[in-house]
Amino acid sequence: MLPITRSSILLCRRVVNHTSFVRHAQLPQVDPRGPLTPLKKYVFSSYLEFLKNYDVKLEAKFPAAIRIYRIFKEGFQDFYGDLKGLIIIRKKLRRNFHELGCLTRKELELNMLMPGDMYRVAPVLLISALPFANYVVFPLAYLLPRQLLCRHFWTLQQKIQYNVLDQKRRLGYYKPVFRALQSKLSSLKGHQTHNLWRQCIAQLGSGLHPGSIKIANVQHLFGNDQVYDLRNLPSSHIRVLLKMHDMHSGWRRRKRLMERAKMIYNMDLAIIREGGVEAMSQEDIRTACFIRGLNPTNMNADETVRWLREWIKLSTGLKDESWSFILHLPILTAYNHPSNWVLIH
Repeated sequence: MLPITRSSILLCRRVVNHTSFVRHAQLPQVDPRGPLTPLKKYVFSSYLEFLKNYDVKLEAKFPAAIRIYRIFKEGFQDFYGDLKGLIIIRKKLRRNFHELGCLTRKELELNMLMPGDMYRVAPVLLISALPFANYVVFPLAYLLPRQLLCRHFWTLQQKIQYNVLDQKRRLGYYKPVFRALQSKLSSLKGHQTHNLWRQCIAQLGSGLHPGSIKIANVQHLFGNDQVYDLRNLPSSHIRVLLKMHDMHSGWRRRKRLMERAKMIYNMDLAIIREGGVEAMSQEDIRTACFIRGLNPTNMNADETVRWLREWIKLSTGLKDESWSFILHLPILTAYNHPSNWVLIH
């Protein structure tokens, strides 16, 4: 990374002012006292051409300053656009009595991700509004983009890198959640699906995954008044489940977990409405995998499509509002996935 100096930051401000000037520059009007001479036309056209190419010359001479300028300019544009989109989404939800089914997949993803982005970048935006603070804040944010900025300001490479780091942190809570599920096995003795659930736990513990049919047949264990119902889970289980889904462990724990499950469920329904997984771009599929607890970076396109299709088949077959089932699907379908194991072994 190139060094950043105060002179470089001052240059950024000059470039901003200069760019605004060039954007609004027009060819000179005809002098009312008479037409322009060929010499004047040549001078004015040469001057405007010089201004248009000035940014290119500055970039060649001060690449670090121009890079900072472009990152923040494009980042603020993307952030502002998504912020306006979030406001529209919230109005749309109010008009439809907060029914998530009225939103598209992209709107649901924005509704889930944007509040976190706002929280992450808020300190930078607030401090930069103070006099002369931007001279310190912006270079510091440029040097620490993961800590001080959000995805709108990241390059494509940074987005992949930071998503992998976040997924690695979340994977640290997969085993505690699995142990919490395992600890309740003995309380299911005599239950009609005890043997089937014991087989699922044994497969997960031995490094395998139970098949989709088995997973679907034990779904009711996560339903109303069952042992793994969200309302019946102990506080220790709730705490690690929140961490596994990258959520804070403060207030309204169970309600926020239920809202997250509903959000993912409605995303899956929206994918079906909009043509299925095959209609999604590869970038959208990878984002969907990260949201659902799988690291897709070591998988080819066919593998990600197949995994996401199986997930949607399980989640959209939900019965009796078993929201806890969706929250635990990352364990049932991705706990032992090779792409996840690469990050923790």
